[in-house]
Amino acid sequence: MTTQDDIKKGLAGVVADTTAISKVNPDSNSLLYRGYPVQELAANCSFEEVALLLWTGELPEAADLKEFSEFEAAHRELSPELKAVIDALPTDCHPMDVCRTAVSVLGAQDPASEEDSQEANLTKSKKLFAAMPAVVAYDQRRRRGEEIIPPRADLDYCDNFLYMTFGEVPAPEVKKAFQVSMVLYAEHSFNCSTFTARTIASSLSDLHSAITGAIGALKGPLHGGANEAVMETFDEMGIRKDESEQEAEKRAKEWMDDALAQKKKVMGFGHRVYKNGDSRVPTMQDALTDMIKYFGREEMLGLYNGLAKSMDEAKGIKPNLDYPAGPTYHLMGFDTQTFTPLFVAARMTGWTAHVMEQLADNSLIRPLSDYDGPEERHVEK
Repeated sequence: MTTQDDIKKGLAGVVADTTAISKVNPDSNSLLYRGYPVQELAANCSFEEVALLLWTGELPEAADLKEFSEFEAAHRELSPELKAVIDALPTDCHPMDVCRTAVSVLGAQDPASEEDSQEANLTKSKKLFAAMPAVVAYDQRRRRGEEIIPPRADLDYCDNFLYMTFGEVPAPEVKKAFQVSMVLYAEHSFNCSTFTARTIASSLSDLHSAITGAIGALKGPLHGGANEAVMETFDEMGIRKDESEQEAEKRAKEWMDDALAQKKKVMGFGHRVYKNGDSRVPTMQDALTDMIKYFGREEMLGLYNGLAKSMDEAKGIKPNLDYPAGPTYHLMGFDTQTFTPLFVAARMTGWTAHVMEQLADNSLIRPLSDYDGPEERHVEK
């Protein structure tokens, strides 16, 4: 007989499979991609290098990186048909709806969509990696009523992403902070969206279907949507550009104290995997600090520190990656609803790596449930 202790709500503590893609090292509290601490990768590697590491297991040699960069640059442009589909979507729908729809269309357009070899899936993964920046940039600009900017093959991934979004090649400081965020968001083991992708792939559905499902999971505020919720908290407090760092910090602490007293859910804090704080936060926090200095927005640091200190003092709960990422994207100029699509573009690497790993040694994912409904009964007429 199944007892309440046997049921793992949310699959908490359940080890569903093995993976060689990433883990959190309990000794160092570091997130490792294929054995490399993510903070080292963020400091020393391009996002293209990290993508190849996640897909192949090793950092690329120069020739392999060059070949991939040329392939990626050649597959950035969206087809007229996909642009027409995006344009047909309402501008008040969530941008994640656009991402989900775009991946579905890209799958329908791919002649190798139903091929399930590792080689075919790696090629599809690279194409999705190349196309998602154009989808995200296209959607933000169309919502603003701005002219669409085509990709530039002479720019690398991050420079091109920001160029298509804002119409100019970013300053090195902005490009670096953006690349750091993409590396940090690229992968995180069997999280909700990744497990969704693996579950879909385990049925031997196609890669694009698995990624479409993952996007649906990431849209939720308890997962990817948390970075948007962080910025909504800042907006609720009110961002005052003429406010000093000290004034902003005092006001943020008062806001958080009041929110906790009312038992409000404040997003951007805590993580099921990390017991001693999210290991990605210090690196992302450094990137946020760089953006605050670059744009001269000290009040943002005050708001950030005030909320974090109040939460730590009251609950002992540390920020997760979404907490510094939200205001960083805001300072760069991204609309709040675009934050989670940026997560999509980054996590595309981890999702596709997991789909390929799942299919390499597949078993249909089909957990059991414990029935607690009515006992057998019969229709009476």
